[in-house]
Amino acid sequence: MSKINVDHVFTSESVSEGHPDKVCDQISDAMLDACLKDDPNSRVACETLATTDLVVISGEITTKSFVDWDAVARKVVAEIGYTDRTIGFSADDCKVMICIHKQSPDISQGVTEGQGLFKDQGAGDQGMMFGYASNETAEFMPAPIVFANNMVAEFARLRKSNPKKYCFLRPDSKSQVSVRYEGGRPVGVETIVLSHQHTPDMKRKQLEDLTREVARKVIPASLMKGNVKYYVNPTGRFEFGGPHADTGLTGRKIIVDTYGGVGSHGGGAFSGKDPSKVDRSAAYMCRYVAKNIVAAKLASKCEIQVAYAIGVAQPLSVNIDTYGTGALKNDSILEKVVRQVFDLRPAAIIDSLKLKHPFKNGWSYQKTAAYGHFGRNVFPWEKTDMVKELQAAAKKLA
Repeated sequence: MSKINVDHVFTSESVSEGHPDKVCDQISDAMLDACLKDDPNSRVACETLATTDLVVISGEITTKSFVDWDAVARKVVAEIGYTDRTIGFSADDCKVMICIHKQSPDISQGVTEGQGLFKDQGAGDQGMMFGYASNETAEFMPAPIVFANNMVAEFARLRKSNPKKYCFLRPDSKSQVSVRYEGGRPVGVETIVLSHQHTPDMKRKQLEDLTREVARKVIPASLMKGNVKYYVNPTGRFEFGGPHADTGLTGRKIIVDTYGGVGSHGGGAFSGKDPSKVDRSAAYMCRYVAKNIVAAKLASKCEIQVAYAIGVAQPLSVNIDTYGTGALKNDSILEKVVRQVFDLRPAAIIDSLKLKHPFKNGWSYQKTAAYGHFGRNVFPWEKTDMVKELQAAAKKLA
């Protein structure tokens, strides 16, 4: 049983869609979307690098879809808002270098049903994946990462929806929110940090006032009482940003992508990987399982770990930790409940979450690549449709 630190301050950070690493994540996932559109069985492991006036797209991709790699990359960069050639990175002027080859046949045979040593589709790699959920917010997510994500997402929405009014905002930004907990529950925000790229003519007070306005909008008023400390562009200036100021790479914001440092992380990044890669699909499934457990009131918070071997369908292990909040006698019973209710084989995960057909279900992988893969109900792994099944199984096994 894990020890619960009930009185503490916890901090999480987030970054905007214009952050160099997030630019790369979105390009990689846009490539995945383009491949899956006409070939749901595409195998994609796409890595992107972005720096001054340059985007490099590399990786292993096997697809029957026709993809204009250059056009896809430029479209993403333009949608983010990098359209000004004077700031060192722009959709129209940057060079796009393509370095792509096909997936290794050794890997392919292990993850294609009927081709490997086993009949079932195996995992695309070895490793362990984690999922987490908590009832401390409506999103079943830790409060600090929810608020940090919401801060930068709202700044991006304002920048795009009213470019004349917010003309001083540029795409790159970072947020950080520190939340005080008492008795294991969030009771107040202590500190908010906001660093936002801006035009040379911006007056500092504009950003300071807007930061307070956005914070009051995206964070519950009950948590904004008292003396909240604000640090807005603490260095004093943030004119140079994006890939011109800091080279970006796919997969470098794995904590921003998940739970903001709460719980564990297997280490694998998500973006640019098709669902045969359990780094991504199993992490999504673990979130789905954990969220349904908490929604079913079988725990107040829950972390699940699943481990795989490459080419093997059945998980090697399943471990559940409810941090002492579980409603059952012990977490080993909950593990049996999970194994009974959920099929954790890769092919079953892909099928149950419909991971090969995002567009048919109103989402895209590119959407996951900024502001968090978890906590937004547009994604299928955020459904709480297994509550009754979990409660029934728990009743039988308790």
